[in-house]
Amino acid sequence: MQTIRAFLPMSERQACKLAEVAVSSYRYRSRTAGRDDALRDRLRQLAQQYPRFGSPRLYVLLRRETRYNHKLVERHYRELGLALRRKKRKRLVRVRVPFPPVERANQEWAMDFVSDAVASGRHVRILTVVDVFTRECLALETDTSMGSLRVVRVLDRIIAERGAPQRIRSDNGPEFTSRAYLAWSLERRIELVHIRPGKPIENAYVESFNGHLREECLNASWFRNLFDARRQIETWRDHYNTVRPHSSLGYRTPEEFAALRAADRSSAGAREGASNAGPFPHTPIPAKTGIEIQESCRMLE
Repeated sequence: MQTIRAFLPMSERQACKLAEVAVSSYRYRSRTAGRDDALRDRLRQLAQQYPRFGSPRLYVLLRRETRYNHKLVERHYRELGLALRRKKRKRLVRVRVPFPPVERANQEWAMDFVSDAVASGRHVRILTVVDVFTRECLALETDTSMGSLRVVRVLDRIIAERGAPQRIRSDNGPEFTSRAYLAWSLERRIELVHIRPGKPIENAYVESFNGHLREECLNASWFRNLFDARRQIETWRDHYNTVRPHSSLGYRTPEEFAALRAADRSSAGAREGASNAGPFPHTPIPAKTGIEIQESCRMLE
């Protein structure tokens, strides 16, 4: 309208009529301007604190503080340019290997190793142990070197806290195929599942966890020494189990999901016990005395 009025001497109403635009539309000013500044600031803070979290996971964290609409959060997320940039890579077509069904905690654990380095350049190895059903990270053991005996000690420590698993899935590394490890599994009566060489997809749960560990902890942290690495990695493990929402668990934390399923199993067991008891309680029949037995015989005669 300003351009029209700059060339033609006319009023604002006449310029709107010439451009076929309603005067109310031209004069409209948004009333929501500045209302979502707090949301944008908080969204930016969370994105800086968790740089590898996407829009759905940041939305779950915001909902814990204040009720926001997911479409509003997604719109501001895109306007702020917080979308994660991922490199597209070519994927080979692989034959999918069916996994055995996992229906409860401690039915299957998955293990693997992750490597990193501290400030001095010294390499460290991290043993990751994950419960396949609840997605809980059971252990992140960090050291400069780790043999099969150390792996056995870590597993014994976890078993002392939550019980033994039915099977353990891992690759064919020397730590997982040594005589000490095999003898330990036979003694504990734990089934060992070794994936085929060159097929990490057969241990997909721990590979996915290792990716999150790499992106959210190892790549985002700087370790001064081995002790600092142990402290920061253990802090992240606690955050992963108790705070971080997990998309495959309905955006619950692994700890919340484990507690929920434990409550469901206990309630189902109580209902099964009540159904087996029958509609009437069992009451013992009192034994008859000798006089009552003689009276019954006379009545039959």
